[in-house]
Amino acid sequence: MLYWLTLLSDGGDFFNLFRYITFRAGGAFLTALIFGFLFGRPLIAVLRKRQGKGQPIRTDGPEGHFVKAGTPTMGGLLIVGALLTSTLLWARLDNPFVWMVLFVTMSFAAIGFADDYAKVRKQTSAGVSGKLRLLLGFLIAGSAAYWAAQFHPAELQNQLAMPVFKDVLVNLGYLFVPFSIIVIVGSANAVNLTDGLDGLAIMPVMIAAGALGVIAYAVGRVDFTEYLDVHYVPGTGEILVFTAGIFGGGLGFLWYNAPPAAVFMGDTGSLALGGALGAIAVATKHELVLAIIGGLFVVEALSVIVQVLYFKRTGRRVFLMAPIHHHYEKKGWAEPQIVIRFWIISLILAMIGLATLKVR
Repeated sequence: MLYWLTLLSDGGDFFNLFRYITFRAGGAFLTALIFGFLFGRPLIAVLRKRQGKGQPIRTDGPEGHFVKAGTPTMGGLLIVGALLTSTLLWARLDNPFVWMVLFVTMSFAAIGFADDYAKVRKQTSAGVSGKLRLLLGFLIAGSAAYWAAQFHPAELQNQLAMPVFKDVLVNLGYLFVPFSIIVIVGSANAVNLTDGLDGLAIMPVMIAAGALGVIAYAVGRVDFTEYLDVHYVPGTGEILVFTAGIFGGGLGFLWYNAPPAAVFMGDTGSLALGGALGAIAVATKHELVLAIIGGLFVVEALSVIVQVLYFKRTGRRVFLMAPIHHHYEKKGWAEPQIVIRFWIISLILAMIGLATLKVR
């Protein structure tokens, strides 16, 4: 919205700053951060009052989690609210990729909100049925994938770009939309599975969003793409403003979610943020790089899949408990120890993912 202040510029005054994506990204970060600090405490008070007993604690979970009983959930509303406000204020609203990632984020937030609401109302860990959640997720992701493909350059439409190999494109054809659905829905659910300890999911999401924001900015500038030998996707640079909003809103939320958490993100936040990461990867043609940057989320999801399949086949478990962060809890690691070490791993993976921009 503020971008249109450039209409008042003669090219050499203050209003000219709003032309620059980096300036507006800084504004989005600060707006989202201030939003989190201003509305965090009032939102938590409202959630605590309305939810009563707070988020139900699974009886089959780690014993140490029972002390968290009464903690309210749906804290993702704070992140989503900060992200929506900062993006609408600072991003170019004539950019289709901005609206695509916003559509995915808000739609998955709605699914998560319905799930959280059902859990709190019924006081059970079972909310909206998994089949319904997946169906809605598929519809949202499919719409977003088709949307993105319409605005990709003709030479990149329905193509899968391979990291490291600069000239290699795999033509997925009609499989592009199903593949993108897997990326977006898989990312949403992987972040959801990771959100099991105080602060565990939000920092890796912020790190991944920061890395994807850099990638979006780079592939959206023709001069950068020529230097880096990556595929040019016009318009994606504006996504940097969106990711800056994730980072600012995430910091505002982390202030209240740091151990011991005053509020849980809930599915409202985890599904929304995971879906957003997947949507950004599809928009920027970096779907495979997301698997590196979000490697922690991939491992968390795979640990659940492996545990379930192996148990059904043999009646035994690979991990003491899945997702894998609970395995380390069972092994005696303290919660802050797990969280901080997983943060470090996320940062390392993000650096590796960013390195693929230059390693060609």
